[in-house]
Amino acid sequence: MTVEAPKSRYRQVADQLRQDITHGEYPPGSTLPSEAELADKMGVSRVTINRAVQILRAEGLVRVLRGRGTVVRSVPPISRHSNQRYARAIREERGARGAFDAEIRRLGLEPRSDIVQLEPVNPPEAVAKALGLGQRERVLIRKRHMYASDEPVLLATSYIPWALAERAGLTKVDTGPGGTYSRLAELGQGPVRFTEDVRARIPTDDEEAFFGLAENQQVFEIVHMSWTATDRLVEYRVDALPTFQWVLHFEWPAEAVESGSRP
Repeated sequence: MTVEAPKSRYRQVADQLRQDITHGEYPPGSTLPSEAELADKMGVSRVTINRAVQILRAEGLVRVLRGRGTVVRSVPPISRHSNQRYARAIREERGARGAFDAEIRRLGLEPRSDIVQLEPVNPPEAVAKALGLGQRERVLIRKRHMYASDEPVLLATSYIPWALAERAGLTKVDTGPGGTYSRLAELGQGPVRFTEDVRARIPTDDEEAFFGLAENQQVFEIVHMSWTATDRLVEYRVDALPTFQWVLHFEWPAEAVESGSRP
């Protein structure tokens, strides 16, 4: 028989604080008492409180804001339904500007996308190879900081062949209802197939600063590619998402692959 050691005090404190947050004693957007106040209230040292709070930070329940202290996150985990989010009816739902806009509104939150880079550039080697571009061909880069009710939740960087982007009007900040894919569809270049490669990794310095991540938090990196009916790749996109903030949901039938079809 294996005898487990008693749970450490800081983990017990983390359990209690997590329960207090879940039950609404510290509601979303509220500030936790100071470490000194919590230590006095719970009868433990400030070191114990600090270690407990680090657990909650790693889980994404709280974040530390300069001038405010430790704040309970106001945005719940976001479910990303990769099999459904790019359907036109969803992307354009109630005038949504694309998949992200629609899924955030469905949560009752306010989406916002800030364009931080929108210009023709020489593509990275992996992008040029995937898009089948020549040495001097350029792409439009659309780099966006994306928020749910003012909380940063997604960093998306899209690469689209420049000539196609110009024709589709994707050089504008606002691409209109349905976003990029609706504008491509109007040219007969709408995607009908997508691939996504997902991995968890350590964030870059820029990602860590943008999301306000703790030292031991990671991000999902999703390399998303969009293909037309003629197997033309029209978008190569890299999404970075905090792992604690997103639930990646996938769904498919058991007999998804038919004889002679693409796997």
